[in-house]
Amino acid sequence: MPKQTFFHLPKDKQDTLIQAAKKEFSRVPLHEASIANIIKDAAIPRGSFYQYFEGKEDLYYYLLNQLSQKNNDRFIATLKEKNGDIFEAFIDSFQFMTQYHGNQEHKNFFKNAFLNMNYKMENTLANNIYEESQKNQYLTMISLMNTKNLNIKEERELHHIIKIFMAVTFQNLVQMFVRDLTDEEALKNYIEQMEMLKRGIYKGEH
Repeated sequence: MPKQTFFHLPKDKQDTLIQAAKKEFSRVPLHEASIANIIKDAAIPRGSFYQYFEGKEDLYYYLLNQLSQKNNDRFIATLKEKNGDIFEAFIDSFQFMTQYHGNQEHKNFFKNAFLNMNYKMENTLANNIYEESQKNQYLTMISLMNTKNLNIKEERELHHIIKIFMAVTFQNLVQMFVRDLTDEEALKNYIEQMEMLKRGIYKGEH
């Protein structure tokens, strides 16, 4: 979490620092990133940086959190558009994440994140570390989902379904970068897996 001094900065100075950080974290993964490069690009003294953030990890997870909130907002908007269809909403969101406006810097940022994924990174992207805002977004998301066509008995099972969908989504994003898949190839694989989940896997006996 940024220190209060960061939030007291004028918006343009906040944006300059954030853009410098995005540039550095798009160039290399977190563990290789240099505060020296960030402050040079943002044109601020090193002492000022530590007035705003505890260190590069603090800044990095703040960026991830911001992206997570934007993704959640977009997912909620998509759920409304798709009349609560959870499958369509996840597929649409996956397609958006793979393309991400075709911006190479954004793509490199996510590539570095997903190829160096750890529990904290995944937790930040999936659940949002600022719990109160995440909780409100999550409850909104749940309320919008159309559960009539889902084979679930109670809301607890809906939470499990969301976790399964998130796991499939993350794994497909990782594979896209590991195997250097095109957006089309990654989307095709993802849709095939989501379709399998949709129709069920076990035939059973009728």
